[in-house]
Amino acid sequence: MSDPYKVLGVSQTATQDEVKAAYRKLAKKYHPDLNQGDEAVARKFQEVSSAYDLLGDPTKRKKYDRGEIDPEGRERRGRGSFWSKGWKARSGHPGAGSSGRSSTFDFDDTFDDANGDPIEEILKQWRAGRGGAAGGPSPGDTGSRSAPRRNSQDLRYRLKVPFIEAVAGIKKRVTLSDGKVVNLTIPPATEDGTVLRLKGQGKPGSGALPAGDAYLELNVEPHAHFTRDGDDILLDLPITLQEAILGGSVTVPTVHGSVSLKIPKGSNGGKRMRLRGKGVPAKGDGEPGDQYVTLRIVLPDNPDGDLIQFIEKWGATHAYNPRKSLG
Repeated sequence: MSDPYKVLGVSQTATQDEVKAAYRKLAKKYHPDLNQGDEAVARKFQEVSSAYDLLGDPTKRKKYDRGEIDPEGRERRGRGSFWSKGWKARSGHPGAGSSGRSSTFDFDDTFDDANGDPIEEILKQWRAGRGGAAGGPSPGDTGSRSAPRRNSQDLRYRLKVPFIEAVAGIKKRVTLSDGKVVNLTIPPATEDGTVLRLKGQGKPGSGALPAGDAYLELNVEPHAHFTRDGDDILLDLPITLQEAILGGSVTVPTVHGSVSLKIPKGSNGGKRMRLRGKGVPAKGDGEPGDQYVTLRIVLPDNPDGDLIQFIEKWGATHAYNPRKSLG
């Protein structure tokens, strides 16, 4: 990382409050939740958080200003650091003599720089476990500093699901908004707003951390004919004038396929008929819902002369008032 002061855009004389304010502004701008899928922004957020991890801690900041640690927070060699002074090993520790007297054990003699700093590697792993070296408060944090979790790599999506698939359930391959293709099981009786969890289908974690999960919010699309009422399915069924008067068997669609329904003679429009068990599938040990069919009498688009003449003749001798109950 470059100079943390430059990363945060503050001077070396800035107060801690000014440092914190600068961090909050940049963290809001580059926060991963607001820039999903943008790796460049994610790296910038990490750099900003790392800078605040150093400058936001007064002790670390003083050490950095004195040149005792580098921008990554590591001890600088040759400046009175732990490494340059060596380590005094007690009896039983590496480097102790047989007499049990203290002797000097210099880590510099044991670990080559090319192999990396072993303690720093441990610290990196520890930081990754607590949210990464890029510590600091989240943009909305109003309390003490806390490290954002770098292993929080969950992704969230919204997926439109056809009405029939949501009610009956289905297994299918779907392409998410970011192009990711997943195998998805939509369980029967799925309701609008249901959230499914796909374990391990989120972003890969940093280092050895596992990938996060993907959460899919299912938005059930409306159907042209069916509506759902709890576990029941509702359907308006158009029937002809002669079917209403003479009765007969008609084919009725359901979410499970077509079935035959017998229309009684003299059925009025608005009559409600029940198809037992043809609604939403059962959940667990429960009972499945039913489908309710409401009859709607539909006249021909263009009634011909014969029908008009018959109704006129019939009506002249068979007057009745269907609105009598309205008062």
